[in-house]
Amino acid sequence: MSRSSRGGDEPVDLAALEQSLGHVFADPSYLTLALTHISAVTGLQGSRARVKSYQRLEFLGDHVLGLVVSDMLYRAYPDAEEGELSRRLSDLVCEEACAQVAAEMGIASFVRLGAGEERTGGRHRPAILADIAEAVLAAVYLDAGFPAAEKLVERFWRPRLQRHGGAGRDPKTALQEWAQARGLPPPHYRLVERDGPDHNPQFRIAVEVPGWEMAEGIGSSKQGAQKAAAAAFLERVSS
Repeated sequence: MSRSSRGGDEPVDLAALEQSLGHVFADPSYLTLALTHISAVTGLQGSRARVKSYQRLEFLGDHVLGLVVSDMLYRAYPDAEEGELSRRLSDLVCEEACAQVAAEMGIASFVRLGAGEERTGGRHRPAILADIAEAVLAAVYLDAGFPAAEKLVERFWRPRLQRHGGAGRDPKTALQEWAQARGLPPPHYRLVERDGPDHNPQFRIAVEVPGWEMAEGIGSSKQGAQKAAAAAFLERVSS
C-alpha cells in the first residue's frame, strides 16, 4: 500500500487514488513526486527545489499526453487536415481539459502543498491540477512504460474525445450556436467568485441560458473560466 503526505507531513494512503487511476505503482515514489507542489519542498531553493517537485514529471507527461492524444485523433479522423487535428489536440490537452481530468481522477485531496499555497486555495487551482494530471501520467509512464500510460489516457481523455468530438471549436462559440439554433438568447456569463493572489488568481464563472440549469467553470483567467463553464453546460445538455 503506497503512501504520500498531505502538506508534507501527515501520511495519506494513496490506494484510493491508485484505484481511480486504474494503476497500482510498483514504485510509489513516482506518484508521491507527481503530487508534490514546489511549495511543499522544504530546505531547498531554486532548481534544487524544482527537481523535488512535480515540475520535471509535468514536462514529460505533457509530451506523453500529446503523443497519445495525437495518435487517437489521427486514427479517429482519417480525413482531417493537420490544422484541424491541431485544433482538436489543443482542445483536449488544454489547461481546462486537464484540470477537469484531474477532478475526475480525484487528485485534489492528495496534492502536497506548503501552508501558504494551501491557504490561498492552491489545492483547487486549475493550473496546478492540470500540471499534476500530466505529472501523474508521467509517473505511470516511468513506473510501467508506455502501454500503461496509454491506458491511462484512454481511461480519462478518450471519453472527452467521444463526448465532444475534440471539435476544435471554442466552447463559448459552440454554446452560442447551440442557443441560437433553439431560438434562445445568447448565453450570459456571470462572475461568481474570484480567489487567490493577484499573481495567480482563480475565477469561478456561471453561464446561464433562460430555461436551462446554469453551469459553472473554474479557470486561472476569466476567459478560461468562461470556456470551462460553456463546456460544462454543453456536456450536461448532451448527456
